[in-house]
Amino acid sequence: MSEPVSMADFDKLDIRVGKVVKAEDFPKARKPSYKLWIDLGQDLGVKKSSAQITHFYTPEELEGKYVVAVVNFPPKYIADFTSEVLVLGAVMDEGGCVLIGPDRPIEPGRRVS
Repeated sequence: MSEPVSMADFDKLDIRVGKVVKAEDFPKARKPSYKLWIDLGQDLGVKKSSAQITHFYTPEELEGKYVVAVVNFPPKYIADFTSEVLVLGAVMDEGGCVLIGPDRPIEPGRRVS
């Protein structure tokens, strides 16, 4: 288990629901990854993310999928791509990552608390 954090620490994270509007292979990444474009609602617009989720997903099945992402981390530069948000998922023992998302469609941009 990790070190405990306060609610104030958790509140610093801006976690939002988004909808993947585009997904494609990312061959320049060191580890197998996809480039994602995620609609995060009217206030944030579409943001990009590099995600190591190739074990369980194809680009075609990602488009239209709802995801949860941290939107207030600084951008990370991966090869020739700027990853602006961190998509959340559960890391599996056998490898790969399973995305976390709402169990029904909701308006992109909604905060997670």
